[in-house]
Amino acid sequence: MASAMSEAPLQFYFDFISPYAYLAWKAVGALAARHGRVVEPAPILFAALLNAHGQKGPAEIAPKRVYIFKHTSRLAAQAGLPLAPPPTHPFNPLLSLRVASLPLPPGPRHALIDALFDAAWGGQGGVETPEQVTAAAARAGLDGAALVAQASSPEGKARLREQTER
Repeated sequence: MASAMSEAPLQFYFDFISPYAYLAWKAVGALAARHGRVVEPAPILFAALLNAHGQKGPAEIAPKRVYIFKHTSRLAAQAGLPLAPPPTHPFNPLLSLRVASLPLPPGPRHALIDALFDAAWGGQGGVETPEQVTAAAARAGLDGAALVAQASSPEGKARLREQTER
């Protein structure tokens, strides 16, 4: 009989701003499946964590930004994944994180997060604007306009803030 620990979901904390999170998202599902677990995505605002600790983000430090893009390019190539950085970096991921935080059934939620990561790092135009997020959600088979509207509500904004604080 499996232990309670092995049945617990894998909490996957992420921010679309991170190319490492993109690469990890593409691998975590297979890892969870090998161990009989499910992935529970938990969008958080990385900038809030940095601010809480008085740190700059790696993309704000030129040598680190260069290294990160070289390193993640090598990792993506090894994994057979496309890696095409967004139009600007760092970028504002708030709307995409709020949309990813909405309470959806696991299948559609995972498809949405996958589409948002592909938009951010797979060469599909980015995730900063409502139009970009709407298009990514539509590629996942969801009503992007409705999700953007829901994520822009006070409740949608609070959900991400609370999740980040936890």
